[in-house]
Amino acid sequence: MLKTVNIQNKRARFEFEIIDRYTAGIVLAGSEIKSIRLGKASIAESFCEFQNHELFAINTTIEEYMFSRNFGHTAKSARKLLLNRKELKTLEKAVQNQGLTIVPLRLFTDEKGRAKLDIALCRGKKNYDKRETMKERDTKRDLDRIKKEYK
Repeated sequence: MLKTVNIQNKRARFEFEIIDRYTAGIVLAGSEIKSIRLGKASIAESFCEFQNHELFAINTTIEEYMFSRNFGHTAKSARKLLLNRKELKTLEKAVQNQGLTIVPLRLFTDEKGRAKLDIALCRGKKNYDKRETMKERDTKRDLDRIKKEYK
């Protein structure tokens, strides 16, 4: 019945070391959810930050819905994320005390058609960690090629 949407932030896995993951709901307008269901959203350059003990997704791009009339939305705006109070306190302490950051990994719709955002508590990788990731990816690709030739 409903088409599932799965928009990923591939760059986040390369740039950051993922420590912990959470799934959060998003507060959206009617035209925003329609655009997400059409797949016209991007979380490539977005991040999350706290404002007055509430978590917001910043720079999340959701294009305007073409068929909306008067109540269009802005493409890039801060969108509130919905988490439990306990999860919010844990995340806020980690960001303030340990210097970690919160990055969206995946924007998707659940079985009821609601938009959800997978977020992760992350630590930035150093350049040598990024080089190691690239080496591992290259060796895995080479091994897969060799295995394919022998089959």
